[in-house]
Amino acid sequence: MRRSKKMLFIILALFVTSLAAGCGSTSSTSSNDQKNASSTKQEKAVTLTVSAAASLKDSMNEIKQLYTKEHPNIAITYNFGASGTLQQQIEQGAPADIFMSAATKQMDELKSKNLLVNDTAKNLLQNDVVLIVPKDSSNIKTFDDLATDKAQKIALGEPKSVPVGQYSQEILTNLKLMDKVQPKAVYGKDVKEVLTWVETKNVDAGIVYKTDALVSKKVNIIATAPEDSHNPVVYPAAVIKSSKNVDAAKDFLKFLSGDKAKAVFEKYGFKIGK
Repeated sequence: MRRSKKMLFIILALFVTSLAAGCGSTSSTSSNDQKNASSTKQEKAVTLTVSAAASLKDSMNEIKQLYTKEHPNIAITYNFGASGTLQQQIEQGAPADIFMSAATKQMDELKSKNLLVNDTAKNLLQNDVVLIVPKDSSNIKTFDDLATDKAQKIALGEPKSVPVGQYSQEILTNLKLMDKVQPKAVYGKDVKEVLTWVETKNVDAGIVYKTDALVSKKVNIIATAPEDSHNPVVYPAAVIKSSKNVDAAKDFLKFLSGDKAKAVFEKYGFKIGK
């Protein structure tokens, strides 16, 4: 009898231990499931499309590497081009999360059409406008030389859609050179095309941003346009209202205003906006 009671006690003890182990396993599994669900939520992939002025290409590609290293779940796709062209694309419904222009005009027009997320527009950068010539050229030394026989073909940005073209027009008009330069002008679709034409010696000179000239080993800067000869070169940025990733776009825009991004912009010759 005593032996039967002892066996019964052992069986009950084993049953209780097994039951406790099973509950602990269920609890642990539930906890792991919650952690995995939380981790999956945090690592949800997001792709940001940034429409940016062509003159930002080099600096923004470097900033992309810095940002995605800190945010591996964020993929960034760039659409570089003339600010006016990018503006038109956004107005026509092209996908974009952030717009970065090389002038305030294009940003102001999008704002007037209620296409921006309120209070996200900010002036990030400033730039200078310079006159460049091919590396081994020595004929042209000043803006005034553009009006002489020393310059037969001059590359400018298209004024209707390319901000550097608008600034160039202002500069040449204020320096009283436009009438003589215009017959020699060839117009590029963006500042990078103007730079390329000078690099390949298809033109005698061109007007570009200082930042574009600095990254090229095939051109020389021979003059910087006087500040009072054109409107300030300002680069604003903003989140587009149609974005499906507004929070992520705001975070990237915040990063562009931070110290790491500023160091990259300054490295490429930009001045930080005020």
